[in-house]
Amino acid sequence: MLASIVIRTLNEAEYLEDLLIMIARQRCEDLAHEVIVIDSGSTDDTVEIARRHGARITTIHKSEFSFGRSLNMGCEFSRGDIFVFISGHCVPVNERWLENLCRPLMKGQSDYSYGRQVGDDDSHFSERRIFAKYFPEKSSVPQAGFFCNNANSALTRAAWERYRFDEELTGLEDMELAKRLVADGGCVGYVAEAPVFHHHTESWAKIRRRFEREALALQSIMPEVHLRRSDVLRYVASSVWLDWKSAVRHGKFQSDWWSIVKYRLAQYWGSWAGNNDHRRLSQAQKDRFFYPSVIESDTANDWLKPNRRPSAHESQQPAREG
Repeated sequence: MLASIVIRTLNEAEYLEDLLIMIARQRCEDLAHEVIVIDSGSTDDTVEIARRHGARITTIHKSEFSFGRSLNMGCEFSRGDIFVFISGHCVPVNERWLENLCRPLMKGQSDYSYGRQVGDDDSHFSERRIFAKYFPEKSSVPQAGFFCNNANSALTRAAWERYRFDEELTGLEDMELAKRLVADGGCVGYVAEAPVFHHHTESWAKIRRRFEREALALQSIMPEVHLRRSDVLRYVASSVWLDWKSAVRHGKFQSDWWSIVKYRLAQYWGSWAGNNDHRRLSQAQKDRFFYPSVIESDTANDWLKPNRRPSAHESQQPAREG
């Protein structure tokens, strides 16, 4: 069986080499793989790095780009039975990432799977809390619902050919496809044993725009979801308070207290801007998507252990989580 690893890129030179090195180190008994890079106009060394590592390269013009369209083009360019999607700024934690991520699809347990995401020592404290909320330590195959994330995911060719990604959305093309798939009786699985380091080196303005774009897309997927100004104020206050409490427990308050405030303001300002119609939503549904909850016993979890991405200049021994 062949897995086509599809990587969307735009100026991803900082992490792409480490990603491709870790892909080359994958140990899969029943799964071969190819690497597809779909580039949308990089001006750094992204394309040269991809070429040097033997990736098959295709391009999409910036004027034509959408997250869904670029993935559809990457899939059309690919030959695999399974499509594996990974962000150009994500790096697998170990050499079993690919096999573990694809196993539910190969066994017929799900049609779509997504793996765990963790931050590294350079990640914002609040973002690592978000990763802990949405990507816990325990797998769920199949899971309830249609949440998934294409920064680290796998989809059968048959499912993609039937549904394809929506090319008009401003983001969340993964959840939109998964919603249709689940509605037709398909399954999504979460695989905690397929972790990646997810690096977001963004300005505060870019963080705000990312959440705005995703909230705008969420309106097309779940039009009942609506944030009021009162919700935003409550979520900012509660998320900062919970993050501060966690930072105190982990000895991070002094170094991170102000960045926590800035991150949560950017998150909810962007979310409100992208979600500003007046449809009604139950409090439970709003809390499910926006409330900054994380397991209260997070002192026992490993979400904040020191994490460092594998380096292209280190030995061939793959990096380990934690």
